Amino acid sequence: MGGAPTPPGMTESEWDTRCDLAALYRVLHQFGWTDLIYNHLSARVPNEPGAFLINHYGEMFDEVTASSLVKMGLDGAVIGGGGVNKAGLTIHGAVYSTRPDVACVMHTHTRAGVAVSGLRRGLRPISQDALEIWHELGYHEYDATSAPGEHEALARSCRTANAIVLHNHGLLALGASIPEAFTRMYYFEHACQAEVAIRALNEKPLPVAEAVVAEAGPRKLKQRSDGTFGSREWASVLRMLDRKGVVYRV
Repeated sequence: MGGAPTPPGMTESEWDTRCDLAALYRVLHQFGWTDLIYNHLSARVPNEPGAFLINHYGEMFDEVTASSLVKMGLDGAVIGGGGVNKAGLTIHGAVYSTRPDVACVMHTHTRAGVAVSGLRRGLRPISQDALEIWHELGYHEYDATSAPGEHEALARSCRTANAIVLHNHGLLALGASIPEAFTRMYYFEHACQAEVAIRALNEKPLPVAEAVVAEAGPRKLKQRSDGTFGSREWASVLRMLDRKGVVYRV
């Protein structure tokens, strides 16, 4: 569906990124992966490695539009106006400052994600979804996002991981693009849902063969080496928004 043209003074690439990021917020609303006005999803501004886009603090996910997103620098300065959750700078700024390959960061507080985050090494390779992210899984010890040194600690935790369990907090998924981050979080969330459901059965889970688990990582990396990871899935959810008449490209 059509939307507003690129605003004066803004590059087309930034507007396109704004539209995709606004769509990401709306998709998570559709899936119920929200927490009132909390949580945040962000995207690096194309050709501006020191700036990223994030939601205006106070908006629910189904209110976010391309033009309502706030642009801010890694130094915490808001560019052009708007209010942001300070935790957004701590979490997203930490990732972007240490991972130049990352263009999108997603942070959620879903019930399944929070449940798994409350368990020591809580996610196990016992589902097909878990194997999708098992080779890039990491954990981060809990501390308040406002605590001294938390920015640096988060940066260390995400250096080699793209799917991070924030202990006692929630989930963090990174991607070289918005489609990649979304699809990674989709598998991550489903893996957590399966973990919680299997634990509720109070029976010993059926393990995946160790050789299959070991082989999954290299196979997934090879499959995703061409830069198209998540593109089909992303196109499908954009079509879903259009079918529902969701207006976000404004």
